[in-house]
Amino acid sequence: MQPTDDELFRATQAAVAPGTELRDGLERILRGNTGALIVLGHDKTVESLSTGGFPLDIDFAATRLRELAKMDGAIVVDRDVTKILRAATQLVPDPSIETSESGTRHRTAERVAKQTGFPVVSVSQSMRIIALYVAGRRHVLRDSSQILSTANQALQTLERYKSRLDEVTGTLSALEIEDLVTIRDVASVLQRLEMVRRISEEISSYVVELGSDGRLLTLQLDELTAGLSNDLEWVVLDYLASNRSGLTLEEASDNLVALDSAELLDLSACARALGFTVVGDSLDGSVSPRGYRLLNRVPRLPGAIVDRLVLHFGGLQPLLAANIEDLMAVDGVGEGRARIVREGLSRLAETSILERYV
Repeated sequence: MQPTDDELFRATQAAVAPGTELRDGLERILRGNTGALIVLGHDKTVESLSTGGFPLDIDFAATRLRELAKMDGAIVVDRDVTKILRAATQLVPDPSIETSESGTRHRTAERVAKQTGFPVVSVSQSMRIIALYVAGRRHVLRDSSQILSTANQALQTLERYKSRLDEVTGTLSALEIEDLVTIRDVASVLQRLEMVRRISEEISSYVVELGSDGRLLTLQLDELTAGLSNDLEWVVLDYLASNRSGLTLEEASDNLVALDSAELLDLSACARALGFTVVGDSLDGSVSPRGYRLLNRVPRLPGAIVDRLVLHFGGLQPLLAANIEDLMAVDGVGEGRARIVREGLSRLAETSILERYV
């Protein structure tokens, strides 16, 4: 299965991230005031573009890459960057391929990347930059300190948005307990969940680019976003049936991801992504959850049991009103598990109400 453009770009970023042998070699080339053109992959197409030079087929090493870069011509390594296959070779790509570059090395790099589909790294001797050409993009590698500065700003933004998300989800829980939820309340939670997801995704790209320098950032990101993908799934499952749109979980999630930045700020657009028809004041229309989100917050409750409880009772309010005997009527729910559900929902109801009104 061929990787998507985004997957190829991320994989290439990881291959040249700090801490990798390839990044060490590229920085050695920069410090040595030489340039380089390196193709990260080899097949018949790359071979057909290569003239002159000599075959090597030796183990990859940063020091070897540095020494070979002293010669004119390109270096070809295998896709996994474990072998140096050719050196001092001239690459002759199709000249009809469009390129926005002006320098000979960079023009060749962009054309080879487009023609072969393999990532190409160009080290500029005069500009002292390392540029990646991959999946139709040109990406200049930055110093770790620059990336960390940008990433820390994004992390602070994520913390603020996560705090606001916690507020609106807490409000939604209280409203669900009281059966006072409106489409507006659901859309507000979906909006914040998607905003947090997008910021998290941006920070994840910095983590990949930072390589070994991004370990602390990874821990902070994981702590802030733990369980958020599940929260989105449960909110969508809770309210899909309310709009009778026939959308699946995947379709509703894709609709939300497809919203542009301006649409995401519009609660009506968020509601429509879930399949609700929004006209006039319909955002204030009442809806009732099925109970997925609150049931999944009850400790030690398997997903299969959650599904059976939702199917049996049909909504959160009947679940909240059910006694031990009612719960035991569900397949797989014995007396012990029924007590866990009953007590868990009662605690959640009490906590949600207290947080909202105290």
